Amino acid sequence: MQQNELKAGALFAGIGGFCLGFAQAGIKTVWAIENNSASVQTYQHNISGVRIVMDGDVPASIKDVKVKTHQLEPVDLLHAGFPCQSFSMAGERKGFEDDRGKLFYEIIRIVKEFGDKKPSVIVLENSPHLRNGEGGAWFLEVSKELKGLGYWFRESSSAELDCFDLTPLPQKRNRLFMVAFSIDHFKNGRLNFPAVTFTEEKKLTDYIDFAGEQDDEYYLHEENRYHKMISDEVDDKNCIYQLRKYLVRVKEPNQCPTLTANMGLGGHNVPFIHDKNGLRKLTEYECLKLQGFPSTFKFPESLGRNKRYTQVGNSVSVPVVALLAKSIREKIDKERNK
Repeated sequence: MQQNELKAGALFAGIGGFCLGFAQAGIKTVWAIENNSASVQTYQHNISGVRIVMDGDVPASIKDVKVKTHQLEPVDLLHAGFPCQSFSMAGERKGFEDDRGKLFYEIIRIVKEFGDKKPSVIVLENSPHLRNGEGGAWFLEVSKELKGLGYWFRESSSAELDCFDLTPLPQKRNRLFMVAFSIDHFKNGRLNFPAVTFTEEKKLTDYIDFAGEQDDEYYLHEENRYHKMISDEVDDKNCIYQLRKYLVRVKEPNQCPTLTANMGLGGHNVPFIHDKNGLRKLTEYECLKLQGFPSTFKFPESLGRNKRYTQVGNSVSVPVVALLAKSIREKIDKERNK
């Protein structure tokens, strides 16, 4: 590892949540791979100085065009929030039998191709169910592959981190983070994962504009079938309402449910609030704030609203990644200076 600046590479980069979090720990992402062109637009609209691997005018797909490491600068750390639909309790739970689940092996391939220049640290993110799914077989598969590449990895190398517990964010979002350290550079794989420290009162009003007025398209009109369903549950609290399988869920005051990618499907998938003008969906920028993105982060004007919601739901919570990256940085600096 370099003595000064630490460099990272991003797989499944999305709109850059991981990259922004690592930057807060002084770790610069130098290249990123993402196969969704709309996500690349948003990434490049906000983050500069990062090389996006391209194939002509089309962002390179780590699966379809087989990105090779000779195209990539060696890095100290590799971070990847690989597709979680195959492992999530809410998905079909096909695990590594699903094409999206098999993308995990592309991470392994990339690392293997780096040879003796492989990253010193690998950081992975996915659904918490990956740890216990198939009786623990999925997690054992991840462990086997990482150990086979020469990394310290065991059950204690992973932790479920919820941004509600760790940060000022009022969103309940529990995710599994896995961190593997190279046996060539570290004496062990132990890491002090971020612990629950945030106990102050949270306020949805810091993230959601209950008093203002939004464009008409965010509001549910009275003739909409979902309007009556939610209206029957509305009270005067600053609460979020969510339709799940035609049932209205009223969240605790000052709590936001997990923001998901299917918000981009529109309709009842986006959480609702009641402001002074009626029932409306959270705006995509309110969702960004609930994920901890900076106020300067903007979507390209040409990007459709549904795609914006999908991108937010697919992202990681930036402050959680920042806390994890700082813990990793502390271990690197401590062991590097011995």
